[in-house]
Amino acid sequence: MDEYPEPVHEPADGALDPRAELSEFLRTRRARLKPEDVGLPDFGRHRRVPGLRREELAQLAGVSVGYYTRLEQGNGQYVSAEVLDAIARALRLSDAEHAHLTHLAKPKQRKKKPAGRTQRVRGPLRTLLDTMEGGPAILVGRRGDILAWNRMAAAVFGDWAELPEHERNWARLVFLRPEYSDLFVDWEDKANDVVAQLRLDAGSHLGDPRLSALVGELSVKSQEFRRLWATHDVKEKCHGIQRLHHPLVGELDLRVESFRQADDHERMLVTYHADPGSPSAEALRLLASWGTDATRAGAGTPPARTAR
Repeated sequence: MDEYPEPVHEPADGALDPRAELSEFLRTRRARLKPEDVGLPDFGRHRRVPGLRREELAQLAGVSVGYYTRLEQGNGQYVSAEVLDAIARALRLSDAEHAHLTHLAKPKQRKKKPAGRTQRVRGPLRTLLDTMEGGPAILVGRRGDILAWNRMAAAVFGDWAELPEHERNWARLVFLRPEYSDLFVDWEDKANDVVAQLRLDAGSHLGDPRLSALVGELSVKSQEFRRLWATHDVKEKCHGIQRLHHPLVGELDLRVESFRQADDHERMLVTYHADPGSPSAEALRLLASWGTDATRAGAGTPPARTAR
């Protein structure tokens, strides 16, 4: 942890500042593009800032420089969907980034919910998780909160029932608990995914004080989180390969598939499975025979890397 961490700007009510979020997102997206990336000539002149100039971006989007400048300063109140679409195309935004830009520029009015409102899990959904015995299955809510999990998730990732409820959160686990630095073989990729998803959540819930408090705490305690948060990258990873180094069974290569709940899009069911006949499948079968005892048995194994 740095002695003097950079502060995270927040409004007085504890929520993230919508204007600052919009401004920084547009600025960082513009900075990652070069003139040659978008078919503009680069005359080799000294560029004071990386990436495209505001004038160049405005030209590509078909808007005036003054209009785009006001938008990048956080004044998105009256911007039209058509202009946002044009700017998204000019910045070559992904679908997730385009949606994030829209949320920041034109936030939807939502009914206020109590700040401490618990994300509850229906009994039948918990039963469904318990019946999924072939691999880890986890229900993840807003802010990356881990709401429910099956026996195999505890065997692979740790028995989260032993943690206080507020610590059952992917960002807290990845950035604040050293054992997860060792568990994830590609820790940097996992950290990027966690922060990018948290950014996506923030764009949809800028008024969430719990999310803002989480970001503030992680920014103070983790230099790596602070660095990744400042990139303003957003994405939603729905599938892929997760490489793990389990303290008992060693390497695990698991396929990840994620599914949004039809009646609550803020919750995602994340499942992990191994290819049939693979060493990872055999390792999962071994862990299944031990259950949560697998985590306790490997608890004494020291992590190979230090906390970020």
